[in-house]
Amino acid sequence: MGLYGGLDVDDIHKRKQLEIGQKILDYMGSTELIANLFRISQTEEKLRKDKVQGAGTATSVHYNVGKEVRAAIKKIGGTMPEDLPTPDKSIQQIEKEHMARLRAKTKKGSIILDE
Repeated sequence: MGLYGGLDVDDIHKRKQLEIGQKILDYMGSTELIANLFRISQTEEKLRKDKVQGAGTATSVHYNVGKEVRAAIKKIGGTMPEDLPTPDKSIQQIEKEHMARLRAKTKKGSIILDE
């Protein structure tokens, strides 16, 4: 919620116009995904470094780190995560298509894949 200006999972899901069962992380472009991964890694680091105990305290740390990442994005003039476009395809769809193209190239002999 800190990274998304108070929006919760349901709010983000609706804003991205995702269907039931579609996961938010699967429908992020690289900028939004990187912001989330940075938030996650920094939260883990802070929880470990500060030896945070208890779900309530951990949730507070998680929110505050997200808020700080959001503030940094705003400070440099970036686009807020909730305002970034939602990709038309999930990361799984893109990966599946990419692998199909690679397999087609291997059948043509123009590329060799190690297994």
